[in-house]
Amino acid sequence: MITIHYQAINLNEKLSKFNNLWSPKVIGEMNNYQFKLIKIAGDFEWHSHQDTDKVFITLEGEMIIDFRDGQVKISKGEMFILPKGIEMKPSSEKECHIMLVEPRSVNNDGTESELTAANDTWI
Repeated sequence: MITIHYQAINLNEKLSKFNNLWSPKVIGEMNNYQFKLIKIAGDFEWHSHQDTDKVFITLEGEMIIDFRDGQVKISKGEMFILPKGIEMKPSSEKECHIMLVEPRSVNNDGTESELTAANDTWI
């Protein structure tokens, strides 16, 4: 029998539980998809996710995603769906809070590098 907890997830409360940048934290799952919170600032590396699309929802601040042929700004209250396989370089001038929606097994940089965050870290 599955136990259901009838309690809303408070995004601000979850965000207050960590300070490290570029390290997604899982706050929920649905149909093998995870909802993750992440804090970013500065530049990340160029990378792509070959096997899955990604959803970025900006909760606070503004993020920029550079592509080899363009750029998108995602401001507070906006979302962007990135198709799989497109090379990108996310960044933010000031600290920005984002919700990611992606399959359970996806890591933050699409590969294994010194910037790879621990996967499946719940808060």
